[in-house]
Amino acid sequence: MLKIGIIKEEKSPPDSRVPLNPSQCKHLINNGFDILVQKSNSRCFSNQDYLDLNIPMAEDISNQDILLGVKEVPIESLIENKTYFFFSHTIKEQAYNQKLLKEIVRKKIHLVDYEVLTDINGQRVIAFGKFAGMVGAHNALWTYGKRTKLFDLPRMNSLYDYTAAQEIYRSIKFPPVKIVLTGTGRVSGGSELVLKDMGFTKVRPIDFVTKNYNFPIFTQLSSFYYAKRKDGKEFDNVQDFYDNPSDYESDFNHFIGCSDIMINGIYWDNKAPAFFTLKQMAEQNFKIKVIADVTCDIAPVSSIPSTIKASTISDPVFGYDPVLKEEVKPFTESAIDMMTIDNLPNELPRDASTAFGNMFIKQVLPELSNPQEGNMIDRASIAKYGNLGKNFEYLRNYLEN
Repeated sequence: MLKIGIIKEEKSPPDSRVPLNPSQCKHLINNGFDILVQKSNSRCFSNQDYLDLNIPMAEDISNQDILLGVKEVPIESLIENKTYFFFSHTIKEQAYNQKLLKEIVRKKIHLVDYEVLTDINGQRVIAFGKFAGMVGAHNALWTYGKRTKLFDLPRMNSLYDYTAAQEIYRSIKFPPVKIVLTGTGRVSGGSELVLKDMGFTKVRPIDFVTKNYNFPIFTQLSSFYYAKRKDGKEFDNVQDFYDNPSDYESDFNHFIGCSDIMINGIYWDNKAPAFFTLKQMAEQNFKIKVIADVTCDIAPVSSIPSTIKASTISDPVFGYDPVLKEEVKPFTESAIDMMTIDNLPNELPRDASTAFGNMFIKQVLPELSNPQEGNMIDRASIAKYGNLGKNFEYLRNYLEN
């Protein structure tokens, strides 16, 4: 019998998401799993929500073998010789989590990172990306409303769930705003869903650039539309762009002068070109006034050069003055308003948690119940009982530095 514990989130600022909601825990218990939930006062589902379904709860969950969380576990809370699942943010050698990985190895912990759980085709099986895109699009319009005072949109985190947001959208007549959305994955898919629910019409990139509209529109760009080859040859292979990003340069300038809002939902490689430069942002033909950077890579190594920091759910927007090249107050004439929250799904925690739990039960739990070398769990094991996982040996210098 698998003994699974749901740990409380202790990272600051606190995250209210959960890997399994109360009904999902009840479902697993009914199917023979041993589930124990650590008590917490910061979850989107309360302790009472779990207790109402007779889910066992305790302060101490050290008797459980497999511990599920969402964000990084503080070093002092790690329990040795356990199997942990959480987003560790170590696979890109993030300096701020080097000590975390050291302690995980020292305590002989088996760490499985959700971010690298993939199927046999290398596709991720579990993620919050869709909800990051949904909240990112909502916040883009919230920011634009604050800037222009043309409409009033409540924050997503003030609403119970997305159904409540949809009711709000139906009550608002949005002005003829033009939005450019980048990316074609989960994040941009979530943004597209929200924009359509808001009543925006999706148009082709060529029409977005060349035609005038008296109603709100958006266009969605794949790499074909925002990048071009440096050697002047035709862009005829999207995979080549992902394999050799340094061979490409930005071709985004067509959208600089005709977009009011940009929502950035790409996965960005450090060797890929930025969409535009700080110099371009200071030119008169740069018309974008709101940038919702869901990708949120921090400048200078970033796809958006004005993403100089991550904003927060409590303080979601900062202004960037492209002439002064510095942060200023948001919602002013000289500023470009930047929404760069890096934990966006936490504004829609119930929906995000429920979808995440469903993916975990369907995609991951069968593999966890039948562990085999080379399977999904093994491939996603960053550390395993005192050493690095076999797919993460490239982190050796990062670990031992």
